[in-house]
Amino acid sequence: MTARGANEAHRAATPLELLFDLCFVVAVAQAAAGLHHAVVEHHAGQGVLGYAMVFFAIWWAWMNFTWFASAYDTDDTAYRVTTLVQIAGALVLAAGVGQALDHGDFTVITYGYVLMRLAMVTQWLRAAKADPERRRTALRYAAGITLVQIGWLVRLALPQQWLLPAFFVLLLAEIAVPALAERGATTPWHPGHIAERYGLFTLIVLGESILAATNAVRSAIDEGHGSVSLFGVAAAGLVIVFSLWWLYFDKPAEDLLTSLNASLRWGYGHLVIFASAGAVGAGLEVAVDLRTGADGVPEFAAGMATAVPVASYLLGVWALHVLPRGRSPLAIAFPVVAVLVAVSPLAGASLYVTAVLVGLLVLVGLPSPR
Repeated sequence: MTARGANEAHRAATPLELLFDLCFVVAVAQAAAGLHHAVVEHHAGQGVLGYAMVFFAIWWAWMNFTWFASAYDTDDTAYRVTTLVQIAGALVLAAGVGQALDHGDFTVITYGYVLMRLAMVTQWLRAAKADPERRRTALRYAAGITLVQIGWLVRLALPQQWLLPAFFVLLLAEIAVPALAERGATTPWHPGHIAERYGLFTLIVLGESILAATNAVRSAIDEGHGSVSLFGVAAAGLVIVFSLWWLYFDKPAEDLLTSLNASLRWGYGHLVIFASAGAVGAGLEVAVDLRTGADGVPEFAAGMATAVPVASYLLGVWALHVLPRGRSPLAIAFPVVAVLVAVSPLAGASLYVTAVLVGLLVLVGLPSPR
C-alpha cells in the first residue's frame, strides 16, 4: 500500500468509492426520515439533536475513508475487502437510526460506527508498513482511532446523564486525531480527487432529498390528496434543490485546497453542507404533510423545517466556496439570502419565498453578458 501521487493526472473517483457513497446515503435517508417524523410528532428539538448526532457518525466515517483513499487507494483485494467491512458497518449504523432517534438508544449505531472505524485502523496499519516516509503519521492515525473507539464502547456503559456530555467529548477527540496525526509528514491526498468526492456526496445527498420529497408527494396523491397546492410544493421543492445544486457546483473547488489548514476547514465545514442537504428532504416531506393536513403540522414549524436547513446550507457554501475567492456580489448576497430564508416562516408561504430567494441567488451569480 504505497502512497499515491498528490499531482497524479486524471485522478477520479472509483466505482468502489461510488458504491461506498451509495451505501452511506442509506444511513442519511434513515436519519432524514427520523427527523421528518420528529417534526410532525411535535418533537422537533429532540429530533434535531438526534439527527445531528447520527449525522456526525455518518459524516466522520465517510470523511476519513475519503481522505485515506485519496492517499492510499491501491484497489487490491485486501483494500476492497476492508472497504466491504466499512460498508457493512454503515448498514449496521443505518439499521440503528430508528432506535437512536425514537428512543435515544445508540447501541446499534455505536457498534456499526466502531466496526467502520476499526476497519479503518487496519488500513492505516497497512499504510504504515508500506510507506516508511509517513509511517509515524499512519501509526498516529491507527492509535488515535483505536483509543477513541474504546471510548465509544465505554460510553455505552455510562449512566444516562453522562451520555450526552461523553458524546461531545468523544466528538472532539475524533476531530483532533487528523490534526494531530498530520503534523510532520502529511498524507499525499489529491486536491482534485477530494473536491470531486465531496461534490459527488453532496450530489447524492441532494438526490436523496428529491427522492424523499417525491415519495411524499406520491403517497399523498395515492391517498387522494392531489391538489394545486401539492403540485406547487413539488415545483417549489424542485427549484430549491436545483438551486442548491447550482450554487455548490458553480465553480470548480480544487484550487481552494491549497494547504493542510485550508483542507481541514474544507473537510470539517462540509458537515454543515451535508447535514443541511439531508435535512432539506425532511423539510419538504413536512411541507407535503402540511398541504395534506396530516398530523396537524403547524405552518410555522413546517416552514422552519425547510428554511433552516436551506439557510444553513447557503452559509456553508458561502464559507467554503465563496469567501475564499475574495470580494464579489455573491459574498454579500449569500448571507443576506440565508437570513431572509431563515426568517421567511414568519411571513408565511415560506416554501415559495425560499424557492424565489435561492433562485434569485443563482441569478446573481450568473456571469454578466458581454
